[in-house]
Amino acid sequence: MRALASRYKGLLLAGVDEVGRGPLAGDVIAAAVILDPKAPIPGLADSKKLSERRRKKLAAEIKENALCWSIARSTIEEIDLFNILTATMIAMERAVSGLKTVPEHVVVDGNRLPSWSYSSESIIKGDVNVPSISAASIIAKVYRDEEMFVLNQTYPGYGFDAHKGYGTKKHMEAIKKLGPSPIHRKSFEPIKSMFF
Repeated sequence: MRALASRYKGLLLAGVDEVGRGPLAGDVIAAAVILDPKAPIPGLADSKKLSERRRKKLAAEIKENALCWSIARSTIEEIDLFNILTATMIAMERAVSGLKTVPEHVVVDGNRLPSWSYSSESIIKGDVNVPSISAASIIAKVYRDEEMFVLNQTYPGYGFDAHKGYGTKKHMEAIKKLGPSPIHRKSFEPIKSMFF
């Protein structure tokens, strides 16, 4: 089993991660998970390194076996109003506050923490080394990917189901042809310079 990579050694440890900071479209999604030490989930890893099929299977196991979990978001409007970093911190705060059990300690992937009162620490590569952060990474990505698939049907022509809002060549060509959709981030380049 991987080392916890955290000072905290108790049972109510919440792992937090986000998905969707880099895309040109869609909300940023954060998840928080408190795993059950009595129900370990084999195979937890950074969501980006797992196949879609494996992520979905693990997401179902996490939701079934974790002590509790929560998914939250910051909207496109909040991203454009504040900035992506602030919006990400807001989404993380909402995810942790949405847990049905108050965590004793919170570990967050990366090198920044939201401004909150929880005992907490940020861990670089936490999604690789801390199971609860891996779990949060997985359920956040599965949730956002499924949401982008639905949004692709609402806003056809952009390819959201394939690139999930990231700035691929196909996506950029679609924006130039169709203009930005209501779910594009107006504050993000090159959309900001092209249309606003």
